[in-house]
Amino acid sequence: MNCVGCLSWSFETWVIVPLLASFALYAVGMARLRRHAGSGRGVSGLRVTAFAMGWGVLAAALVSPLDVLGERLFSAHMVQHELMMIVAAPLFVMGRPLAVWAWALPLPWRRATGRFFRSPARQRPWTFITGAWVAWTLHALALWLWHVPALFDAALENDTLHAVQHAAFLGTALLFWWSILGAVTPSAKARALVSLFTTFVHTGALGALLTLAQTPWYSSYGDSALSLGLSALEDQQLGGLVMWVPTGLVYLICGLGLAGGLLRDSKGMVRAPSPRSHDAGPQ
Repeated sequence: MNCVGCLSWSFETWVIVPLLASFALYAVGMARLRRHAGSGRGVSGLRVTAFAMGWGVLAAALVSPLDVLGERLFSAHMVQHELMMIVAAPLFVMGRPLAVWAWALPLPWRRATGRFFRSPARQRPWTFITGAWVAWTLHALALWLWHVPALFDAALENDTLHAVQHAAFLGTALLFWWSILGAVTPSAKARALVSLFTTFVHTGALGALLTLAQTPWYSSYGDSALSLGLSALEDQQLGGLVMWVPTGLVYLICGLGLAGGLLRDSKGMVRAPSPRSHDAGPQ
């Protein structure tokens, strides 16, 4: 096995600048928010931890040697994508960094930003794209279209297109997990459960197709996979297993947790006494 350069780190400008900017803005925003709200108030430690973990996972996926290895092995590329979509994305959603980032802005900009996003004309499009069915559709389209061999190979050959591919995966994953983790009402939780289950099914189907294929789909990995001791087909099958099994397990666990919450909610509604229950009985 020969992998000269596989352990090198990747420091591409389009990755480093947004990562550092997002971290710096969060640090400044947290400092200002805590000065304003007082220590222990404003943003919970759980949200701060979720943001920090999500940022760390995203940085590891895009900057660590995994990024370089992903150019040589489809399976490593798949691990990179799944870290972005099923680990970093839900952690960012749980961290809710938007308000903290806003606190990093100068006061006039912060007020203008607040007015802008509180406007009903701005809230309606956001509510629309984070709705369960729209977010599900956008994420499913991103997954299936970018795994079409012609598009996937083109992204490997063109840095700009590769950046667009990563942005599509991460962006639609953020919308998808926002629709799942932001579900509050029983009806929203039910839609989120259906969304999780169907995503489990269609991503599992894509993973199975990659795993059970008899010929390689992606021509870009033929020689590079061989140099690392795998045939192109074996590399693809390993990548398909990554999408099929561990990724499916994440969706399954989240779905079971959501189903358990719905059951507890329904039991609570059944047990809650009605406002006129004290009048029950013979008159």
